[in-house]
Amino acid sequence: MNRPLRHVWLVISVLFLLLFTSTTYFQVIATDRLNANGHNARTLYNEYGRHRGPIVVDGHPVAISRSSDDTYGYLRSYDPGAMYAPVTGYYSVVYGFTGIERALNDTLSGAADALFYHRISDILSGRQGRGATVELTLDAAAQEAAWDALDGRRGAAVALDPETGAVLAMVSAPSYDPNRLASHDRESVRQAWQELNEDPDRPLSNRAIGGDLYPPGSAFKLVVAASALESGRYTAESEIPGPGTWQLPNSTAVMNNHAGGGTEPCGPEDTSTLADALRQSCNTSFAMLGVDLGEEQLRETAQEFGFGQHLTIPLSVTPSTIGQDLDAAQLATTSIGQYETRVTPLQMAMVAGTFANDGVVMQPQLVQAVRTSDLTTVSALTPKELGQPLTAANAAQMRQMMVGVVEDGTGGAAAIDGVEVGGKTGTAEWGEDRRAHSWFVGYAQQEDQKIAVAVVVEEGGYGSRTAAPIAQDVMEAVIQP
Repeated sequence: MNRPLRHVWLVISVLFLLLFTSTTYFQVIATDRLNANGHNARTLYNEYGRHRGPIVVDGHPVAISRSSDDTYGYLRSYDPGAMYAPVTGYYSVVYGFTGIERALNDTLSGAADALFYHRISDILSGRQGRGATVELTLDAAAQEAAWDALDGRRGAAVALDPETGAVLAMVSAPSYDPNRLASHDRESVRQAWQELNEDPDRPLSNRAIGGDLYPPGSAFKLVVAASALESGRYTAESEIPGPGTWQLPNSTAVMNNHAGGGTEPCGPEDTSTLADALRQSCNTSFAMLGVDLGEEQLRETAQEFGFGQHLTIPLSVTPSTIGQDLDAAQLATTSIGQYETRVTPLQMAMVAGTFANDGVVMQPQLVQAVRTSDLTTVSALTPKELGQPLTAANAAQMRQMMVGVVEDGTGGAAAIDGVEVGGKTGTAEWGEDRRAHSWFVGYAQQEDQKIAVAVVVEEGGYGSRTAAPIAQDVMEAVIQP
């Protein structure tokens, strides 16, 4: 072979090697990165050109895909939008997806591994591929009751089935219309996005499971009372101190006995039973009780309720927390739900549900079932125990004390005729010159019907006046006396 031919052969070999290498790189090594690139129009059209399965509540689709007369093929629409938006999230050609749309994207789009044989069946039969249907655990009546009762006020409401962990209601207010973000008109989507992000009321935040967590105020006394019972040193009838005021240990700060600065003692000679202290929501009683129990005991109980755990329901839940390395004064204020105690409404609903479920806390779950287009069940809710913070006997004591709060204490506005209702109100201070957050945490049960609920209204004032009536509406939607 002469020299010119060798040069030609060498150049061709090098070019072939470069072509082989580049093809391998882009089709094998870089394929995931390129598919995820927002500038890849082919991937974008492929993603949004799929028919997504519906998201269903009580047999009614609250999110569906409709054919569109544009390059995307399908338009996602939501009805009713705002009431379910914190759960469903949105599916946007500009800003991606959130909520269930994101958490179960592979399932809704039909790309999940569990749907492999269904995809093969569609290909062999010539049917158009369709995503799976996601049926939520939400109870439409409870969701609507919570939405209507919050009436646009900032806050959240969560309801659970104490025995299965099924989420019966999850409302965050104010909310937003996901249809505005799902539009294929990119300019209008960007305008909606800007408005929502600039809104000081943060409508895109799901206050029920994340965002800026809340101090629970006196609702946290349920955790302290449960911890006291589990310590073995207290019962509901144990006498505990409850002076009108108490100077915090190693501090010049003085704690008043009641929200609003009340200094009346909890009982004769500055003492009362644990049950009466919970019924009256005595600050000094629970502050002193928390210090007596100690940080380790209180933290262990809180963790068994789910504090500090990263939950996926399948939405991601921000862990609830109490402070670290607490001195006696900090432990005292922690024990009345202040200092660095921060919770989600979901966590507090889990606390209430534990008492209604004989001391067992269940894993919260938002998905009842996943079904293919031919109604084949791919997966279904399986109840899972998360832990047991207290015994069944102590849970019964807690229910008895919580019933006392509703029948003869601060929680009267949550009562339902003919139904056992127990709970705890909370009035949580959170900033200088700010009105306190309003809380109610409780349960209702009648025969085989049970519901646990937590309601918070930002700057709503006393829990007895604002949050308790909302909780009553939600519980009554599920429990039919």
